[in-house]
Amino acid sequence: QVQLVESGGGLVQAGGSLRLSCAASGRTFSRYAMGWFRQAPGKEREFVAAISGNGGSTRYADSVKGRFTISRDNAKNTVYLQMNSLKPEDTAVYYCAATSSYWSGPYDYWGQGTQVTVSS
Repeated sequence: QVQLVESGGGLVQAGGSLRLSCAASGRTFSRYAMGWFRQAPGKEREFVAAISGNGGSTRYADSVKGRFTISRDNAKNTVYLQMNSLKPEDTAVYYCAATSSYWSGPYDYWGQGTQVTVSS
């Protein structure tokens, strides 16, 4: 069982930056690929980024490539999402998730989400 807790969301102006964190419980964190997803009001949840268990491989949605960076610190059981050059369309609830499978999922565990609001 893995419990995930996101933090770091908030209100930022367009062009600004935020760093999201996701702290995981358990002693097997490095065995899970981790992903970030987001859901905007009235829209379906969408994939944002993913990272392999050892951090050696990452994937990004086209909409965030070059602006967002996913990373992890297995010693701290934490995955991060550095978000730069934020746009109003990045406004959403951001969720982290863990999968014992490949980065494409299925994802077994989900956090409660953290709100990111980007003002124009």
